[in-house]
Amino acid sequence: MNVKKRIAVIPGDGIGKDVIPEALKAMEAAGAAVEFAHFDWGADRYLVDKTTVPADGFAMLGREFDATFVGAFGDPRVPSNIHAKEILLGMRSKMDLYANVRPVRLLDAELCPLKGIEPRDVDFVVIRENTEGVYGDLGGVFKQGTADEVAVQEDVNTRKGVERVIRYAFEFCTASAKADGSARRRVLMCDKSNAMTHAGGLWQRVFKEVGAGYPEIEKQHVYVDALAMQMVRDPRGLDVIVTNNMFGDILTDLAAALQGGMGMAASGNLHPGRTTERNIGMFEPVHGSAPPLAGKNVANPLGAILTAAMMLGHLGMSAKAGKIEAAVLEAVRRRKTTSDIGGALGMREVGEWVAERIAGVS
Repeated sequence: MNVKKRIAVIPGDGIGKDVIPEALKAMEAAGAAVEFAHFDWGADRYLVDKTTVPADGFAMLGREFDATFVGAFGDPRVPSNIHAKEILLGMRSKMDLYANVRPVRLLDAELCPLKGIEPRDVDFVVIRENTEGVYGDLGGVFKQGTADEVAVQEDVNTRKGVERVIRYAFEFCTASAKADGSARRRVLMCDKSNAMTHAGGLWQRVFKEVGAGYPEIEKQHVYVDALAMQMVRDPRGLDVIVTNNMFGDILTDLAAALQGGMGMAASGNLHPGRTTERNIGMFEPVHGSAPPLAGKNVANPLGAILTAAMMLGHLGMSAKAGKIEAAVLEAVRRRKTTSDIGGALGMREVGEWVAERIAGVS
């Protein structure tokens, strides 16, 4: 008997509420053995009763669901965006989802802003430490509002946090392959250790020590500014990149531009090897809530659909994930897409076309 995986669905705000239903259609069209439970966590609920995450919310996700599928958070009606912080960052930290995995794959040469770059040239993965760094919100302000104001923001890096994400990067490189079936061979660690000597020194030492256990994998270190330049000059040769929370945030948004923009970007927030909870992680398209576009049938749903495929792959449904990815690729090739990537369809029409392609109708 095929037991269905339980997925907690949190569309969130803005276009998150638009694109997530299109991704759910794709999973259903693929015949994925999943069942969805919907949660209203987001700005609308916060404005009604000031609830961001209900009591026991994160524990409930870990206990009762196999994965969490999230839309986007952010709403101008909540200027502090406290709900976004407590839901999204809270999920990452309180569920200890320490590895943010961002695949960067170009589906069509016309989507890339770089000259002479083909799909085979952009196929790499960024693994970002997801629970430490400057996102811990440690620091403070002294003499606020005066000419002598001082603001301190602390960057926290622990041996445990750095080691486990670097080790996962090597394990990922060993176990995964590129779209063309070729093996991944290089792990690149990116930092700014020439300026951030203490934090960077820890990353450097751990990278060397952990890397010694993977003699078959090529190791490379590049400063973050040099890596950003390499991405926009020639991304060929990039394979698996591991870096800290802040640099990972910046570099992955830059990398998204290489594959057609934020509307094409998928991600997973994982705790690899977890045995104490049922939930394998939280999966989210990373385009943001884009409030001006919400409800207008113009948002690109392909990032959400590719995120759904990524989630199914992690849940052991690689064949279903492959069907979804193939349909998205065909949609891009035929320009059955929204205007941001060269098509003329609305968001719902794109979702319908992809679902029909998955089901073998179109």
